[in-house]
Amino acid sequence: MSLSKTDLVNKLQDQLGFSKKESAHIIDLVFNLIKDTLTRGEKIKISGFGNFTIRDKAERIGRNPQTGEQITIPSKRVLTFKPSELLKDDVTEKYKHRIDQAGQEDTSIPAKDINSKSLDYFKDEERGV
Repeated sequence: MSLSKTDLVNKLQDQLGFSKKESAHIIDLVFNLIKDTLTRGEKIKISGFGNFTIRDKAERIGRNPQTGEQITIPSKRVLTFKPSELLKDDVTEKYKHRIDQAGQEDTSIPAKDINSKSLDYFKDEERGV
């Protein structure tokens, strides 16, 4: 399952009582702000969630896996995301009980209900605590 933009709009509408149109406008504003900031090459840091950064990758020599022929891979700019330790801890805590000794996940086991440290941290930051 994945979370779509429509899902975000619906959650905003349900949880905060905005109209669907207002919710969609807010989501669009947030995404546009993130896109504009990243396209300027600036970093985005969301406390308790993670960092989005732009990184330049140099031109390099690669190999065509089908022919073995050497090819030049041009330089490019890439977007990276590094989750915060709090977010990583939340994900681990919520799902670690589903992993068996061999490292396989049993998705039939429901995710554990947890008290989200990353969400609590974000709420504290919002209140200036």
